[in-house]
Amino acid sequence: MITYLNEFLGNQLLKPLFSNNTQKSFQLTDEIKEVLKDGVANLNGSIRRMFMAKTVIALGKGGQSKAEKELKWNRNTLRKGMFEVKRGIVCVDNITARGRKPIETKLPKLSEDIKAIVKPTTQADPTFRTTKLYTPLTAESVRKILIEEKNYEDNELPSARTISTKLNDLNFNPQKVAKCKPVKKIKETDEIFEQIHKINKEADATEGVLRISIDAKAKVEVGQFSRGGKSRQGEKGADHDFAPEEILTPFGFYLPAYDDLFYYYTKSLVTADFILDCLENLWPLIKKRFNPHILVINSDNCPETNSHRTQFIKRIVDFAHEQSITIRLAYYPPYHSKYNPIERTWGILEKHWNGEILYSTDKVIGLTKTMSWNGKNPNVQLVEGDYQKGVKLKKNEMLIYEKMINRLPGLEKWFVDIPPNFN
Repeated sequence: MITYLNEFLGNQLLKPLFSNNTQKSFQLTDEIKEVLKDGVANLNGSIRRMFMAKTVIALGKGGQSKAEKELKWNRNTLRKGMFEVKRGIVCVDNITARGRKPIETKLPKLSEDIKAIVKPTTQADPTFRTTKLYTPLTAESVRKILIEEKNYEDNELPSARTISTKLNDLNFNPQKVAKCKPVKKIKETDEIFEQIHKINKEADATEGVLRISIDAKAKVEVGQFSRGGKSRQGEKGADHDFAPEEILTPFGFYLPAYDDLFYYYTKSLVTADFILDCLENLWPLIKKRFNPHILVINSDNCPETNSHRTQFIKRIVDFAHEQSITIRLAYYPPYHSKYNPIERTWGILEKHWNGEILYSTDKVIGLTKTMSWNGKNPNVQLVEGDYQKGVKLKKNEMLIYEKMINRLPGLEKWFVDIPPNFN
């Protein structure tokens, strides 16, 4: 910029102007006016003001009026430039203070309230190929909910278009039918969603109630396999398929209200016993930090955690009695597991280690620990031990446990309450 200014001031056409030491009035021709205007257009900040001030000085008496009238230069800018030249200081431009202030200066909780409304309805990309979150809510509907549920006044909220911009800034993307349409829908689906949204909302808003989302990810093959993606390390995978050295399966516990994430890996099978062993391992930390009296568990009714898996019901009931805590099982409807909050984290993990070669268990665990979910790293453990499938209770044993739980009438499979003590 300085180089440009020096070259510009050396323009042959302008030399008479800037070499005029008599302080007599200088006549501005149309040609000189165009040159001066072009120069100002290519300068900015204090350098621009300095050039304008030097021009005014060179124009002599009445220079500011002449520059304002004939060159269309702003009088305030001219005065600021004259002040800088005479005092030998540079005024710092506060560009960020210009223009309309963001709506958060007036409504500081707006972004958090939008998150609270939209987050429960978001779904992950079922293929985990992207980390995007999709929501079926429109900006207009979010604005309406802000008024009805968050007690905002209609005249204080920004327009739906601004709300749409906020949704984009918060990485909530418009729902895509091609990605989001479920394969099937049972007749109870809408009723299940209505109930689960009610339970989740109450859980997140009630002190002493903690909500945990649980689920397993697809198996991870350990070996010299290319996982796609790019790497600056020049990783090279095998050029053909072969049997993996090991297979790891991650199982996750996610606290949606706090964005805390816990992953447990196993080389064995993800069974009801494995899941409850992980919960028992995690519980001391949960109890110390939150000390909840009610634990709400979101799951997708998979074979190992559904409410009719006898071994799962036995272990979860025993856990509730041992810890003297009420447990509420709230399942998402079939073919809609992508709405389970834990599902949102798997895409981040997949993207995090794309381009890497997962050649060992330590590499898998290490990369998972460095993954970032909403600014936090997950707690990751490898669970040793062999877990067997097919462990189940006899019918007469299950009848005893059925008496210890309460199922929601009409939605018995999807909502189960387990009291802390059985009398």
